[in-house]
Amino acid sequence: MRKKSSHRHLTGKDVERIVDLLDGWEGNLTWEALCNACPGAIGFKPTRQTLSRFENIARAYKLAKERARDGAKNLKAPPTLAAAAQRIERLTREVERLERENSALLERFVTWQYNAYAHGLSQEQLNKGLFRVDRDQTE
Repeated sequence: MRKKSSHRHLTGKDVERIVDLLDGWEGNLTWEALCNACPGAIGFKPTRQTLSRFENIARAYKLAKERARDGAKNLKAPPTLAAAAQRIERLTREVERLERENSALLERFVTWQYNAYAHGLSQEQLNKGLFRVDRDQTE
């Protein structure tokens, strides 16, 4: 009998919830640990392959791994409760600003996506890498 839950597709909301889970991740992180934590966030346990297929999840996973590796040396507790509250307020404002910037970029992307479609550009053309300039070469 196959496990039905491992074959369920992730929705956009599922991806957001998993990224949120990774944003708040504390301690050691492995793909197995993430898969095991997913049922509480999305209601089922996806496979590592399913999770790693999504760029947002893979990027958030990489950042969480970096935070776990670097966190012990970089995280210093503020000396007072007032300092901690100020830091939280500053970080909250920064998150709000970044969310607005991200929203504006997503709106711009949708516009570009429509214009690309309207002008017949394929996804392959849009994903083509940038031209590399060889700065050592002279003409």
